[in-house]
Amino acid sequence: MFRKPVRTEVFEYDAPGGADALHLRSHDLPAPGEREVTVEVVTSAISHVDEFIRSGAEASWEESWPRRSGSEFAGIVVARGEGVTTFPRGAEVVGHVSSGAHATYVTASVDALVTKPREVTWEVAGGLYLAGATALATLDDLRIGTGDTVVISAAAGGVGSIEAQVAKHLGARVIGTCGERNFDYLRQLGIIPVRYGEGMAERIRKAAAGRELTAMIDNFGKDGSDLHAELKIPPARYRSSADRRELELTLLDGSPDAVAKGTELLRRVVELARRRAFTPLISGFYPLADIAEAYADLGRLHSRGKVILATHPVTTYRTLKARDVWEAS
Repeated sequence: MFRKPVRTEVFEYDAPGGADALHLRSHDLPAPGEREVTVEVVTSAISHVDEFIRSGAEASWEESWPRRSGSEFAGIVVARGEGVTTFPRGAEVVGHVSSGAHATYVTASVDALVTKPREVTWEVAGGLYLAGATALATLDDLRIGTGDTVVISAAAGGVGSIEAQVAKHLGARVIGTCGERNFDYLRQLGIIPVRYGEGMAERIRKAAAGRELTAMIDNFGKDGSDLHAELKIPPARYRSSADRRELELTLLDGSPDAVAKGTELLRRVVELARRRAFTPLISGFYPLADIAEAYADLGRLHSRGKVILATHPVTTYRTLKARDVWEAS
């Protein structure tokens, strides 16, 4: 346990709302309980589902107010509770909680942690859980593998980019729908890019080069249902954006079964990242205190990969993003 009380800074909100409802507050951190460790957070990630919960569009697992923000993190173990024989002090870990990861310290169950490999950077590690577990669970459910030609919408996004890369790693041919500014990015990953908009079905068929389209994952959520029917993809091998949202909420459920399932997925995702089966792209990197700016970035729906928060960034100096240059041209 800590030899002296430690205070954590954590983002909380007192009522449903946007990012402006978040307040960074300081609290004494209780010592970790049985099978718990306290982690000094190095990086954490933001996601759309965190926003859905904060806004009230989805139910929160916290019944009382204020409520806390954030569900995925990477950091260093600083204290262990009773019965903990793994993850010694100083261990580098990747983990998940139902809420409270947007903080300088977080206490989590050892059942929700995996070891961070040296090969996986802190920037990547903090954003692996929700996007990675969602992507892997979806690919598992569809049994994507060699011989498949799969269509993935929003293939440059946080979940879509991992789905596309891992599907290719599993032997599938991958067609990713996106805006034109993301074409080069997807090509570098070995993904065939197809532009959104009118006539997309025909462009997808052309990209398939005569191959049967066997599966589709819709991360965009506007016209996926009509598109998969037009492409004659079997309903059993189509997953909608609503399916994704339901899966993400399940991954944030704090029940023992959900935690165990989420951690097993995280373990596999971390190993795939270690082996470079996929390379997550960090689209935005913000100091923890700038969480509202990070959410504004995410809300523009133009980011590739993940938007990450850091508790101890080397610098707070802002650099111009390539996508901002594209949008301004």
